[in-house]
Amino acid sequence: MISASDFRNGVTFEMDGNVMQVVEFQHVKPGKGAAFVRVKMKNVISGAVTETTFNPTDKFENAYVERKDMEYSYNDGDLYYFMDMESYELVPMEAKLLGDSFRFVKENMTCKVMSYKGSVFGVEPPNFVELEVTHTDPGLRGDTATNVLKPAVLETGAEIKVPLFIDTGDKIRVDTRTGEYLERAKN
Repeated sequence: MISASDFRNGVTFEMDGNVMQVVEFQHVKPGKGAAFVRVKMKNVISGAVTETTFNPTDKFENAYVERKDMEYSYNDGDLYYFMDMESYELVPMEAKLLGDSFRFVKENMTCKVMSYKGSVFGVEPPNFVELEVTHTDPGLRGDTATNVLKPAVLETGAEIKVPLFIDTGDKIRVDTRTGEYLERAKN
């Protein structure tokens, strides 16, 4: 059991049959009245974010979310197959479990597969990946305006905005959480 006064960022707990994760919390002690805990929490299965206040003595059941490293192998239609690194077993997952950031994952990349009580509910790709630019328009010579971006297609099929000096064939680093260009990859 965990009480609301013990909430910290990243803590997972069960509430009304759902698994919730604390995104932000604030202990409030007003001049008059009882103290309370203001919590911004995310339903880890549906992704919905809500904001609620709790009495510091409210108790909740701990929820242990298992995060296991698995290697993305291939996809077959609507199923994506991940290999367990310990047992070498292939685990199929539906596309709806993958999320938007999965568009930056290529075959043989290691991802964190999240499950609760044996049922998989999500896949977390690495925070930063190195990908090759497969198509982008050439930058115009002499265009030196700062922060000018152009569209580029990556080897996974994802499209992002990159600076003008990036050409087709360049390897770049991408932040999978935001989908933004970070830098040219070091060779």
